[in-house]
Amino acid sequence: MPSLPELYKLDQNHYIDKLYVMSKNSPALEEMPPAAAQALRVLGENLAIARVRRRESQRAWAKRIGVSVPTLIRMERGDPGVGAGIYATVLWLIGRAGALPGLAAPGEDRGALESDVRSAMERRAVRSAASAEARLGRKKNKS
Repeated sequence: MPSLPELYKLDQNHYIDKLYVMSKNSPALEEMPPAAAQALRVLGENLAIARVRRRESQRAWAKRIGVSVPTLIRMERGDPGVGAGIYATVLWLIGRAGALPGLAAPGEDRGALESDVRSAMERRAVRSAASAEARLGRKKNKS
């Protein structure tokens, strides 16, 4: 058996045994809009309530999700660093995974809808101007 420093050495022998690397903090998580952070906290609280109502311990619930107890605790606190897949798995466990696709449904995207309306109005204004010029040109030609 190789010594401990050699165990984690990545070379031609490729020794590796449970090397854990923490991800870097993302600026997106540190500069999260307050409304989004609050929504995650409420989601976490609601998921914790769902677990308690089912009389599941944190250990049992974490095992069913496939995460550690500390990760479950972070999720229940609404930590934005917890992966979306973990939230999706918990929603699946409580029978709410079907609600996920609707969260970003194109029909509910008000920003895109407003942009589409603005774009349509601009196209209409251009067409109307072109149409008016064409009509005026026809009238002059008829005279």
